[in-house]
Amino acid sequence: QVQLVESGGGLVRPGGSLRLSCAGSGRTLSSYAMGWFRQAPGKEREFVATITWNGGSTAYADSVKGRFTISRDNAKNTVDLQMNILRLEDTAVYYCAARTNGNHYSGSSSTRDYNSWGQGTQVTVSS
Repeated sequence: QVQLVESGGGLVRPGGSLRLSCAGSGRTLSSYAMGWFRQAPGKEREFVATITWNGGSTAYADSVKGRFTISRDNAKNTVDLQMNILRLEDTAVYYCAARTNGNHYSGSSSTRDYNSWGQGTQVTVSS
């Protein structure tokens, strides 16, 4: 079982930046595709970004494309999400997830494909 812990959330003004980090323990993340998702109050959890097991391919939700960047360091067992030009609508709890079963090398935008989740970190964009 892999455990995931997110960090780096906080309060930021519109147009600002934050970098989220997800640290894995218990097992190496290097064989798993990883994803970032977010959930705003009263809304369903939604896809943000995903990265393949070796970092060779990434994909993003249209709403964050060009502003967010997902990356991974398998040596450090971490996955990061660099968020730039933040908007009010980016406010949410952000979760990282590991795809540990099935086609675990490939990224996915579906929450159903991820088996391990972190506890989330709050990102608030406010003026």
